[in-house]
Amino acid sequence: MPDIDYGALAQAFRSLLPEEAIVTDPLRTFAYGTDASFYRLNPRIVVIAESEEQVRGVLALCRAQKAPVTFRAAGTSLSGQAVTDSVLVSLGEGFRSFGFEPEGAIARLGPSLIGGDANRLLSPFGRKIGPDPASIATAKIGGIAANNASGMCCGTGQNSYYTLASMRVVLADGAVLDTADPQSVAAFRAGHAALLDGLATIARDAREDAATAERIRHKFRLKNTTGYAINALVDFEDPVDILTHLMIGSEGTLGFLSRIDYQTVPDYRDKASAFIVFADLPSACRAVSALKRTPVEAVELLDRAALESVKSKSGMPIEVDGLGPGAAALLVEARGPDQAALKERIALAQAAIDPATTLNGVRFSHDPVECSRYWDIRKGTFPAVGGKRPPGTTVIIEDVAFPVERLAEATADLQALLHAHGYDKAIIFGHALEGNLHFVFAQGFEDQSEISRYAVFMEALSELVVGKYDGSLKAEHGTGRNMAPFVEREWGMRATRLMRRIKALLDPDSLLNPGVLLNDDPTIHLKNLKPMPKVSALVDSCIECGFCEPQCPSHGLTFSPRQRIVSGRELARLACDDPTSAQATEMKQTFAYAADETCAGCSLCSTVCPLEINTGDFIRSLRAEQAGPLAKKIGGGIGDHFAATLGATRLALAGADIAHKVLGTSAMQAAARVAHEKFSAPLWTPAFPRGIWPKPVSSGWEGEPVLFFESCASRAMGAPRGDDSENLREVATRVFSRAGYRLVTPEGQDELCCGQPFASKGLAETAERKVKELVQKLARHGRKIPVVFDTSPCAARAKSFSGDDYAPLDLVEFLTLHVAPKLDLRPIEGPVALHITCSVRKMGLADILLGLAQKCAQQVIAPADVKCCGFAGDKGFVTPELNDHALRHLRTSLPLECMEGYSTSRTCEIGLASHSGRRYRSILHLLDQATA
Repeated sequence: MPDIDYGALAQAFRSLLPEEAIVTDPLRTFAYGTDASFYRLNPRIVVIAESEEQVRGVLALCRAQKAPVTFRAAGTSLSGQAVTDSVLVSLGEGFRSFGFEPEGAIARLGPSLIGGDANRLLSPFGRKIGPDPASIATAKIGGIAANNASGMCCGTGQNSYYTLASMRVVLADGAVLDTADPQSVAAFRAGHAALLDGLATIARDAREDAATAERIRHKFRLKNTTGYAINALVDFEDPVDILTHLMIGSEGTLGFLSRIDYQTVPDYRDKASAFIVFADLPSACRAVSALKRTPVEAVELLDRAALESVKSKSGMPIEVDGLGPGAAALLVEARGPDQAALKERIALAQAAIDPATTLNGVRFSHDPVECSRYWDIRKGTFPAVGGKRPPGTTVIIEDVAFPVERLAEATADLQALLHAHGYDKAIIFGHALEGNLHFVFAQGFEDQSEISRYAVFMEALSELVVGKYDGSLKAEHGTGRNMAPFVEREWGMRATRLMRRIKALLDPDSLLNPGVLLNDDPTIHLKNLKPMPKVSALVDSCIECGFCEPQCPSHGLTFSPRQRIVSGRELARLACDDPTSAQATEMKQTFAYAADETCAGCSLCSTVCPLEINTGDFIRSLRAEQAGPLAKKIGGGIGDHFAATLGATRLALAGADIAHKVLGTSAMQAAARVAHEKFSAPLWTPAFPRGIWPKPVSSGWEGEPVLFFESCASRAMGAPRGDDSENLREVATRVFSRAGYRLVTPEGQDELCCGQPFASKGLAETAERKVKELVQKLARHGRKIPVVFDTSPCAARAKSFSGDDYAPLDLVEFLTLHVAPKLDLRPIEGPVALHITCSVRKMGLADILLGLAQKCAQQVIAPADVKCCGFAGDKGFVTPELNDHALRHLRTSLPLECMEGYSTSRTCEIGLASHSGRRYRSILHLLDQATA
């Protein structure tokens, strides 16, 4: 490989892409270059590509420099196929396209669209894509197709290979082929006749070699992602079809998939699940063989160690401690187009298993809550190992496939193999219907003895899977770097030679993701192993899977939670190895903005993290460490004189409103932008609130008392100029009285605060003091009357500090449980927007809030693309780019006729109004209208 001038290459990229799309600084390339595997390579350049033309331009420049290129979608791959030490092309939102043919029979999907989002968009048609990897809520279409990912239900018949309708692909030479467009196909046949002839020759050679052809057909009877999808050589004769199907599972080594068109599959709503426990593994595996002949959707196997790892999970239908050492369980799901069909399929499944061979019978539950608990148990196995692993180790999760008829024997052999190599705490689970087993164990790579142990184990594993059972070394996770040295061992020399001919034909310079899938280095799987230095007990268990990323409001602007943890680990390593280097200093400066300043601290990452890691807490802990004596003193002073602080805030808001009145909107915005950029003043927008002062409000009703606590934002921030909305307390008084409640407020409310503003800035001592002061004050009343918080972030924090004295209620809870049932609701006409705040989601009240809104309005739109709004207390004022980025899809997600929006946080409503062009108010205003 010639020397590559990456500085010149980065400069050349600037002629194609905006500056912000080209990343070369050491911390961001390190963070952006991380994937879910246990390999670490640091890209020299990261390019954020938004269009096919940009990808083609990057490829052309890289060809000129002979610079290797790796494509990255979500980075959830587990085998090292999405890391590089050269140029990483990360897919931006420009590739997040979605289209469909009538009734959703074919879905045309961009490679940057998340698989779960594709299914959500197909849901109205009762359809979904076939692949269903466990990472589908994070994994993107490009990665799903490039790895031929499957999952619990799709088996082999519904994976990307078998449900591919057409494809748009960019080859290494920049040529584009769109097989859905006859003109594109004709032009490609004319311009790339030699390439197609070469593929036809390879396919003919494969078919004419009877032993090789039979070997290919035999190997793909199982799930198999080891090497290329050379079943295309025997399944198709047209070289265009061969080419597109070779792209599936090629891991970015043959071309760039710029659109994938799937034949969708039915998404049956009627389903039921059974969690069946057996005394021994052979009995469970015999049941699998019997179920294979029935129309069940999925059968998941859990060995005894897997059951032990999740024995405390809610919904476990049997006492695990009482099971013998060889016990196992099956989680079975049946689905049907209607209840009658489902009932028939359940009957067939039940008839296939003798209940006498089980410990708890064969009972299918139709209860969605109970079924969800069963699947949570299954999904909890991987995190259970990851969360309990020793510090500094990583998690290895591998997947193999055995013939189903030999599953019991193979599982026992795999258990014995793991124990023989010291992996005593390993667990085994998997998609039993396909003979596909996953095994998970903790592995350290800090010393050579551990690396050697892993190397010996991998050799023994390949001998077991291939030598004894002729199974698949990689069933669904892709070959990557980890299995690249073993491809020939599984396939043999002749089939592997076909793969090498394919690679040489389509990528003659070997610039596309070199080293992945095929590799001449027999020890490549033992190199570039990812260190896992300790950084904080709050995040040390992170396995860098990336499941958190779609929830994060700063992902794509700066860092995601995974990238915050990754960069924190690297800084911790540098602090030990080379703390005063120029690189370490530069990285710290980048971290301050990318990881800290732009973190909303919303903690939505914890709601989807398999280990429930709260990266917001991690960043707040760093802020606490960095808070100096002066900051703590100022924070303490504000806490001690909170009423005065509120008064000053009201005056500042009133002053801004006067300036707005005098200058007009355009001039005010221009002046505010200058003040923000030059002096870091809070950024004013037309949605900026006016200051309001407390005034007594008479309820006019002698009803049951309710203690109503207003957040500091609600107390100080009124509606913006031009909006005549009443203050929240006035609306609450009126609505509560209609339901027979009398609103009261705590004495000295202006001095009270839940502490959230202080906690978010790392001023933990003041934050805790203020919330305890609040709890003590409210508890005096709360023993006798309901205590209701008007704002969800305050309610969530108060709940976390509440004891036995009182149970604070979020406004959503109180309105739903106590107010709305006593009122005559008449839903208002026209669509309304609903924003579900982070706090509502974390408190588990999202569905309750949505249900309340749906009782008050005929149409409620809660945009799926909008999660945390990124306003984050005051960050919408001081770091407005975070709010801008988080709400970039809001305006286009709402129909033009939708002019009103509702939420449960005053500051969130400011940002929402600013970015949508609509008025956003408290959900209480909506209930007021529906009960007027």
